[in-house]
Amino acid sequence: MPYKKPKIEKILYSIGEVADMFDVNVSHIRYWENQFEALKPVKNKKGNRQFTKKDIETIRFIYHLVKERGLTIDGARKKIKENPEDTLNNFEVVKRLQDIKQELLAIKQGLGENEN
Repeated sequence: MPYKKPKIEKILYSIGEVADMFDVNVSHIRYWENQFEALKPVKNKKGNRQFTKKDIETIRFIYHLVKERGLTIDGARKKIKENPEDTLNNFEVVKRLQDIKQELLAIKQGLGENEN
């Protein structure tokens, strides 16, 4: 039986990697860090920000509110403070629906290839 190399998952991500994930400038991430209390990445001895998966989920949530829903920073902050559970639940539902949409599109594309 061949040896299967275990999949190694990253624990910490640099600010550049995180910015690339969301297709935004590094300055956006730094700005959001200053504006949202929930976003507090760990800093190493050099002062470089290191983001955990929880930080990335927080950024995904902020990105959704600011970039996808078009809220201002103040509006997003208020939305998170006023009703954090409902806002988070709505975000999770939207995320699940987007995942389902991608799966359905992949199935549709696969069916289209089989017909040819």
